[in-house]
Amino acid sequence: MKARATNKKTTLTDEQFAAISRALADPRRYAILRQIAAADSMPCYSLAEHEVISPATISHHLKELAEAGLIEVEREGRIANLHMCRPTFDAYLARLAAL
Repeated sequence: MKARATNKKTTLTDEQFAAISRALADPRRYAILRQIAAADSMPCYSLAEHEVISPATISHHLKELAEAGLIEVEREGRIANLHMCRPTFDAYLARLAAL
């Protein structure tokens, strides 16, 4: 298992900032991110959205969150563990606060 950086200062480009904004604008992606943020590590299958939306749609939302840099998906065999990238989220919040 690779170590995740947690205390690293992150600077966002304009493109990254826009990608995070787009990712968080979707209510389902925001709900998924909140679930991941509440746990240190979460297996994909335990997301509550599995009860109301298709696996393909969840996969799409996870891809958008990962490409925005908000989550990291770590594979262990067939299991996908989800981790929130707090340094990226903190950098996003700091940039919002500076507006």
